[in-house]
Amino acid sequence: MHIPRLALIAVIAGVVALAGCQDRAATPVAPPATDAWLGQWNGPEGTFLRLAGGGGQYEVTIRNLDGPRTFPGKAAGERIEFERDGVKESLRATDGAETGMKWLSEKKNCLTVRAGEGYCRDA
Repeated sequence: MHIPRLALIAVIAGVVALAGCQDRAATPVAPPATDAWLGQWNGPEGTFLRLAGGGGQYEVTIRNLDGPRTFPGKAAGERIEFERDGVKESLRATDGAETGMKWLSEKKNCLTVRAGEGYCRDA
């Protein structure tokens, strides 16, 4: 049986293309480092920050003295960005001293929005 050269080249190209797609689909994508921040982080006087979601998409709940509010957030490198009251905010990993809050100054594992707004975990 004789297969025309052009048909044989087309079949080989198709097999190679499919093999390339399978290799990419099988490669797992590592979750962003910010996924390790999921859960609750506590601040002073009953305030807290709670992160839910994962894979770079988050629900950021912040409870301050006025009550809880929730904002959509997104991983941006080693930060989580969200918008609150028309202002672009971001969470970053810090220690207690970097929160700028005396109640948290001895803590080692914290997230800070800005100086004077931070939340920590003991673990």
